[in-house]
Amino acid sequence: MSNPLIYECDYYLVLEPSKPERILSAEETLSWLQKWLEDLDHWPEDLERELSLSSAAKRLLDTACDLELKPGVSLQWFAVRIDPPGS
Repeated sequence: MSNPLIYECDYYLVLEPSKPERILSAEETLSWLQKWLEDLDHWPEDLERELSLSSAAKRLLDTACDLELKPGVSLQWFAVRIDPPGS
């Protein structure tokens, strides 16, 4: 049986074109994805059935690790574990 800690995603490394990488909390990452989804003219097909911006961002966070903004330009995010100091 796998350890349930493997499914905990408290932090994400986010990558944006022409910007330095950042580490965001799960909540900040959802807000970051929502901002980008708001700016898109068309959502990816698998998100079009979502009823709200927040549910679309949550689905994206749970099922993908990139979002194409335009051909050849994408956002990426990856779950990372940050151990507290002294652990």
